[in-house]
Amino acid sequence: MSEKTIEKTAPADGVVSDKATEAEEKAAARQASLIRDGWEILRKRPMFYISASVIVILLALAVAPGLFTSRSPFSDGFCQLQNSLNPPSSGHMFGYDVQGCDIYTRSVFGTRNSIIVGVVTTLATTALGGLLGIIAGLRGGWLDAVLSRVTEVFSALPLIVGALLIMSIVGGGDAWSVSLIMAVLGWPQVYRIMRGEVIANKHNDYVMAAKALGADTTRIAFRHILPNTLAPVIVVTTMNLGVYISAEAALSYLGIGIQHPNISWGLMISDATDRFLTSPHALLFPATVLSITVLAFIMLGDVVRDAFDPKMR
Repeated sequence: MSEKTIEKTAPADGVVSDKATEAEEKAAARQASLIRDGWEILRKRPMFYISASVIVILLALAVAPGLFTSRSPFSDGFCQLQNSLNPPSSGHMFGYDVQGCDIYTRSVFGTRNSIIVGVVTTLATTALGGLLGIIAGLRGGWLDAVLSRVTEVFSALPLIVGALLIMSIVGGGDAWSVSLIMAVLGWPQVYRIMRGEVIANKHNDYVMAAKALGADTTRIAFRHILPNTLAPVIVVTTMNLGVYISAEAALSYLGIGIQHPNISWGLMISDATDRFLTSPHALLFPATVLSITVLAFIMLGDVVRDAFDPKMR
């Protein structure tokens, strides 16, 4: 074949570069459009403002509980047995628990552990599941097969049952240890979603153009594929926040999760269960706070799903 023929059939580097740039611009435009359209939907949903307002208050409770109560459950003389199970009164709107501790103050300080568990577990499962999902989706082959089999093993074990099994062996204790154990069990859901999104996007024009320009796998994964696969992951992780908070409360209620002297809504509910008929306030108030918290995150997850999941539009 003559040099002239080769010149005609071989595309110039500038042409490939232009095609890659155009493909990247189109992908970025689609992602920006998705975010913009999703935000416009969120702005029109009253449920978004209600749930977001509740979550902001909960974050304030977790970060600065002193803004909401002048007392500390860890101070000397906070619990007085002569106040045991006294009903709500002026200055003690939630009443007292069986140890004579102010339920309102304990509920305020218990917010921190619940938020820590929800946020830390969600971030850890998203990071681990997302990273493994990207690797499996891009590499494929034997690595994808091995990771998929490992995921199936973890998925076969329900979160609460698995956490009960592990904590019965290693013990619970505080919010950080509970978060770590639930993160070990909770990452497969994010992995499956991310892997599926990567497989669906890795043959798009902007990815092929980046490969033609010699971009390495890391750049392709985090610069080209990841921004276009985040929407479904964000939806799932938002809803999972409430799931992990309720799971922590269930574990603490069963005596496996957060332990005394740490404060947990699940522990407070467990301590009040046997005295519900005679002193219902000791159970109802922490249970109500827990229910509002979980409901707020689930409501936020619902509106985020409606806004950012194209299948819901």
